[in-house]
Amino acid sequence: MELIKETIKGVFENLAAKQKEISSANPEELLKKILTKEEFRHIRIKYFKKGVLCLHADSSSWLYFFNLHKNDLLAGLQKSAPEIKGIRFYLGEVK
Repeated sequence: MELIKETIKGVFENLAAKQKEISSANPEELLKKILTKEEFRHIRIKYFKKGVLCLHADSSSWLYFFNLHKNDLLAGLQKSAPEIKGIRFYLGEVK
């Protein structure tokens, strides 16, 4: 019974460590550093799951703009947060 207790404790410690790594690299703060103020006004984070950052753009023209600059944006984000493996852009509401 003691072995199960230690195993569960180890699993929760590993999960807490991984969560801390991801939260330390706040994608919103990284985007503020990389994008201009004008660009940042037109984009919002929808989710960050399994290494993929999903972003909403507020118009089709901004969606096109961000898709054109996707590789540069991803490279900039990966310098500070290598756990970001990809970016997806969608048209959506930005508040």
